[in-house]
Amino acid sequence: MSFYSVLYRSPDDFITLPDEAPEFFRDLHLDQIVHAVTSDWKEYDLAPFFFSPLKHLDAVAYRQEVMRDFENTGLKQIVRSFSEQMRAVRNGLEQGKKLYYEAAVQRGFLSAVERYCTAVEDLSKNLGKFNLKSLGLHQLHGYLMEYVGSHPFQDLVCEAEKLTSDLFAIKYSVVLRDGSINVRNYEGESDYSSTIEEAFRKFRQGDAPPHPLRLPRPEGMNHIESQVISRVALLFPDVFQALDEFCTMHATFIDETVGRFDREVQFYLAYLAHTERFRSLGLRFCLPQVSPTSKEICARHAFDLALADKLSKEKGVVCNDFYLRDPERTFVVSGPNQGGKTTFARMFGQLHYLASLGCPVPASEAQLFLFDQMFAHFERQEDISNLRGKLQDDLIRIRQILERATTNSIVVMNEIFSSTTVHDALFLSREIMRRLTDLDVLGVCVTFLDELSTFNQKTVSVVSQVDPLNPDIRTFKLKRLPADGLAYAFAIAEKYQVTYRWLKERIQA
Repeated sequence: MSFYSVLYRSPDDFITLPDEAPEFFRDLHLDQIVHAVTSDWKEYDLAPFFFSPLKHLDAVAYRQEVMRDFENTGLKQIVRSFSEQMRAVRNGLEQGKKLYYEAAVQRGFLSAVERYCTAVEDLSKNLGKFNLKSLGLHQLHGYLMEYVGSHPFQDLVCEAEKLTSDLFAIKYSVVLRDGSINVRNYEGESDYSSTIEEAFRKFRQGDAPPHPLRLPRPEGMNHIESQVISRVALLFPDVFQALDEFCTMHATFIDETVGRFDREVQFYLAYLAHTERFRSLGLRFCLPQVSPTSKEICARHAFDLALADKLSKEKGVVCNDFYLRDPERTFVVSGPNQGGKTTFARMFGQLHYLASLGCPVPASEAQLFLFDQMFAHFERQEDISNLRGKLQDDLIRIRQILERATTNSIVVMNEIFSSTTVHDALFLSREIMRRLTDLDVLGVCVTFLDELSTFNQKTVSVVSQVDPLNPDIRTFKLKRLPADGLAYAFAIAEKYQVTYRWLKERIQA
């Protein structure tokens, strides 16, 4: 059966994996999410898979099907068991490279081959116990059945079993005399251990309490053991010659497809393991509906996955809903400082990016857009090394986005032009909004300029809420409401210490 990869339906879907994260990762805190997902799976180097969003709907659906199959705990367990066995195979091979004596290296290699064969046979057999719905895992099962039944694999199993049996069948005698060691054929000599035990049995008065003593166990064998085995090899040349030929002939015994699966399946296991901790807190994840054409999007009970990872169980995670209907394209987010505006923007970007990977997204349900490129413009500290002011740096970064963005892109902007006057910021922001809406891109614009919320029919005003009884308390909920102009006024008043609180303190003073 044709099977290429559990991550990519065919070689045509494969994307050359980049070494570095996309530019927008840091702004959207996707770097934190990927680090949290992959930190316990470093041996597999999974991060590059998270740096490569998919561009075709079929490729996304292929992964979503596998994710859905892995909702079965039993299936995840058998794949984890396979991974543990493969890890033991790799560790055995790596350990063998550190050993000095050839006999130890070859014996370790034989053990690794046996573990590998058992792991593949077990996985092939156990996958047949499940009603696999995903094309990826179904084709994998078919491939494994063909591979396990193939002559090369069966020959590998038989050769390994015969060699192990022949090695265990070897018997020899070691004679210690006058400081020398002689190795010779076993000739039926008596085993004196039972004779000695019987002689001392009469002194036994009962079971003695155990006194375990842990002695350091050196890796491999020492020089004396090596010399003994070398003499044994002279006594049984056929067996040891067969072992040497076996190691040479099967130096690359791990099937390429099986090895690739062992690494790629960790993408699913690692991400799902990361989501479990949030599911246990009552937070929900879903496999979203994804479309490369419809820009009518929505999500319910969505949350910032990076922020949720930082919050304690006691604080809880605030979820938000959002939707856009034609011709709406851009959320213009306003409201008081520290009210969740930037978190909303990051959440919007995170959901779309995770959906493009074929992963469950942090929401109870979602319908999202499959973008071609994603851009983010967040406020950054001024870099004195480039000899540019903050405003100039903002303009250059925005220009680069506008030059590269297409109608299928997503743009997330957070409080741009805060370093200039309100008049200039409004002028520049309107020009940028005009170009973005002409491109018909989806996006979020967090701003203190309430005028942008009614820019045109493609913009939707979203306002972060406060407790109506105490405006100092942020609810971190955002609603589709007209911008009320209070957020910026309050921010300015707080900045210049002319709010009610400040004025009251000055009068009392």
